[in-house]
Amino acid sequence: MSPDRRVIAIHHAHPRLRFAKREVESAIAVLDAHAGKFLGGCPAGELSIAFLTDPALAKIHADFMDDPTATDVITFEGNRGMAQAGEICVSVDTAARFVGLLPAKKSTKPPRKTDAAIAKFSAELTLYVVHGWLHLAGYDDLQPAKKRRMRAAEKRAMTLLGAAKAVPSFRLI
Repeated sequence: MSPDRRVIAIHHAHPRLRFAKREVESAIAVLDAHAGKFLGGCPAGELSIAFLTDPALAKIHADFMDDPTATDVITFEGNRGMAQAGEICVSVDTAARFVGLLPAKKSTKPPRKTDAAIAKFSAELTLYVVHGWLHLAGYDDLQPAKKRRMRAAEKRAMTLLGAAKAVPSFRLI
C-alpha cells in the first residue's frame, strides 16, 4: 500500500456476502483522490467499514440512536486526534432487498438472481459506502436542501467510480 493511501479496516459480518477487500479499498482510494470535489472528502485517518445484517444494524440503530428499526447506513465520526476518520456501517440485507435479491419483508415472492440484479446490488451496496463516506466529508441529508446536495454528490461519486471501473463486485451466496 502506498504511504498516501489510508488504512481501511473492513468488518465483514454478513454470512452470505462475498467480495474482494482490495476492490473496496480501491473504491475508497478513488473517492479520496477526488476529495476536492466533495467538501474536501472524508477526514484523514483509518476508515472502518462494516458490512452487516439488518438485525445487527438495527441493534446499532437502537443502541446509539434510540430507534430499533433497520436502516441502510449509519455513520460514526472518528477521532482525528487518534487518526480515525470514522466508521461506516451498511446493511447488506437492505441493499439486497432493494434490488430484489432478497424478498421484501412479509413477501412470498422468490428473489431474482439475474446478472442485472447482481450488478444493481453491487451498485446499491457501493452507494451505501459512498453515502457514509460523504457523511464523514460533511454532507447531511436531514433537510430537503441538504438532501438534494447529498444526492448530487452521491451521483458524482458513483459516476467517478464507474468511470474508474472501481465499483466493487459484491455478491450473495
